[in-house]
Amino acid sequence: MKKYLLLVVMFFCIAVTNAGDKGKWTGYISDSDCGAKKDMKGHAACAKKCIDAGAKPVFVVGDKVYAISNPDKVAKFIGQKVTISGTLTGDALEIDKVGK
Repeated sequence: MKKYLLLVVMFFCIAVTNAGDKGKWTGYISDSDCGAKKDMKGHAACAKKCIDAGAKPVFVVGDKVYAISNPDKVAKFIGQKVTISGTLTGDALEIDKVGK
């Protein structure tokens, strides 16, 4: 019986540790080469160029840069300020909805 209880407790701890943080954030869609720039407003053309060259889109909130798990959702927002709803797990963001 103690083994089963231990397994249940371990499973619960792993589930809690891996659970994501659902929320809503406002920031800029940038590229993985540049990340967070001081002037994100003027960075759209550079971000589009870098992503076309193979960089991955990232989400920048202040000085924090998040990887995007489903980059197809932000393809038309490169370089723009957006509000994203989704789940944050570590430094990766799974996007549910993107809006301006």
